[in-house]
Amino acid sequence: MKNEIEPIFNSNQLQAIAKDILQDARRKGASDAEVSISANKGFTVSAREGDVETVEYNQDKVIEINVYFGKRTGSASISDLRIEAVRAAVDAACHIAKFTDEDPAAGLADVEELGFNYPKLDLAAHWNISVEKAIELACECEREALAADKRIMSAEAATVATVDAFHLYANSRDFIGFYPYSRHEVSCVLIGKQGEEMQREYSYTVASDPSALESISKVAKQAAERTVNRLGARQLPTTRAPVIFFAEEARGLLGHFIAAISGGSLYRKSSFLLDHLDKKVFPAFVHLQEFPHLPHALGSAPFDEDGVVTRPNVFVEDGVLRNYCLGVYSARKLGMKTTGNSGGIHNLTIKPGGKDLQGLLKAMGTGLLVTEMMGNGVNLVTGDYSRGVGGFWVENGTIQYPVHEITIAGRLQDMYANILEVGNDVDIRGNIRTGSILIEEMMIAGS
Repeated sequence: MKNEIEPIFNSNQLQAIAKDILQDARRKGASDAEVSISANKGFTVSAREGDVETVEYNQDKVIEINVYFGKRTGSASISDLRIEAVRAAVDAACHIAKFTDEDPAAGLADVEELGFNYPKLDLAAHWNISVEKAIELACECEREALAADKRIMSAEAATVATVDAFHLYANSRDFIGFYPYSRHEVSCVLIGKQGEEMQREYSYTVASDPSALESISKVAKQAAERTVNRLGARQLPTTRAPVIFFAEEARGLLGHFIAAISGGSLYRKSSFLLDHLDKKVFPAFVHLQEFPHLPHALGSAPFDEDGVVTRPNVFVEDGVLRNYCLGVYSARKLGMKTTGNSGGIHNLTIKPGGKDLQGLLKAMGTGLLVTEMMGNGVNLVTGDYSRGVGGFWVENGTIQYPVHEITIAGRLQDMYANILEVGNDVDIRGNIRTGSILIEEMMIAGS
């Protein structure tokens, strides 16, 4: 399957366009230039009430151009591949550069940092599915979900989506790299009703290889179970108690950490983890590392947005912060070296412990299991954390009832330091791979 996507995109044509842009920029006086081309093709269908609701086709190409006149930078972005449009975009970028201030950190990656020998990764697998078949699968998913429990009132949407994509980066230091990748997804969003109460829940499966997708029946069944389990939700009185972040929601907890150690937050001095390199941030059992070259993983990439080869960076070792997350620009602003993270992380993974979710519930005893989060009350400057949540109240290691309309609050630095265990129920459906996370105590604000 891995070679099926490249014929969808004319890689020779896209390389030729990139090279022409670089040559044109040089002719117009630029000392350096870089170009990024992203292309994708696919469709999304959704079904509702036993029939197709929407069919959306997408076929896009975007070219982003940066030119450098010494330390002055100009940028332009277009989606038109006609030669006259491309040349006009180069003109515009060069014109803009004449009016920008000099920035000592601006410029391409050094030649020795560029990933000329980047690994060829297996990230693409075409899903040979017609729109008609996708509609059939979406309708089947809705039908099975509605039949799973009489309390399922309706399906908000059952969706099947597939996209094949291609990414290319080239610069005037003779680097050119490209790779295809894919993403396929099935999801189901349901509404459950019990008396006058209604609850909304969902389930989904996503993978770069369609053979790795969960079955339609499993998605439908899980969506139905999660929806009816939310019925009968109560409020809680305000209290302090242990909290488990379900694996799906624990991703966000680690995402805030990455945002706090990312170069942009650090050089702007807008992070609560300023000057924390080689300091303890987590308990000693916590190990955080990225694995950018995993086959068919959703966060894999052979090189970053600067053309720097990606690598298995260790960010946290034995609870100690060992590396910041840096691209070329932010590294220069901080007087450091790039970590190959321009554009973000790649399959960040926290070392799991020995317990599954049931084991964590037993270890917690009494407390809150968070399965849903609302709002974005996170201040990366101070670490203050406050989010609306839903989930389940747990006593003696057993779920007692669903809860809603509550808020959890704390400080991220305290939350990280007070992690008690990480579960082995690792969710790999994203760029951050983690099991559920048990935190010793948080403030829970309810009725």
